[in-house]
Amino acid sequence: MRIVESKFVKSAIKPKDYYPTSFAEIAFAGKSNVGKSTLINTILNRKGIAKVSNKPGKTRLINFFEIRFKIDKKEQEGFFSFVDLPGYGYAKVSKTQRDSWKKMILTFFENRQQLRGVVCLVDIRHKADPKDILMIDMIQSMQIPFVVAATKSDKIPKSKVNSIIIKLKNELHLEEKQIFACSSLKKRGIDNILNWITDRVIDSNQ
Repeated sequence: MRIVESKFVKSAIKPKDYYPTSFAEIAFAGKSNVGKSTLINTILNRKGIAKVSNKPGKTRLINFFEIRFKIDKKEQEGFFSFVDLPGYGYAKVSKTQRDSWKKMILTFFENRQQLRGVVCLVDIRHKADPKDILMIDMIQSMQIPFVVAATKSDKIPKSKVNSIIIKLKNELHLEEKQIFACSSLKKRGIDNILNWITDRVIDSNQ
């Protein structure tokens, strides 16, 4: 898949304000400061289309992006959407705020029939977090296809990446091809995530 064009379209909190589209959607979920916005920017090859902040917990809305794509070998083109969900688990906001983000994400999952999959981000430098396990359990319970992007792989030695991925896979109770090591800085693993997204989007367009 080749990304031809992308644009931010709107932010929302409640279902009545969601971006009205019939295009397939891929959502991005993860803890605050795990690199969701950076990964979106890297996949789209756009600096700053998803706002990156050094203040965790800044993404407090559901942000929608429209994307035009082409697959040259198949002479296929079309549109789909990315959805940047609020980061969860940030300790320096109130429990009330954290609970409201969790409810916002759950409501989105329950109300978006065009949702074709979720990219769930975890930090490869840390062992499986109970909050990430809860998020993955929620996604699985709703039978939503998902893949895990273990971000910031450039922060650890290359020789340790595979063993850490195996450990995370077991801790998160994942299948073999449900988790990939990624680095937005070094562009590592981005093709694996984009290929997974392509499969989900193409399936919905056939």
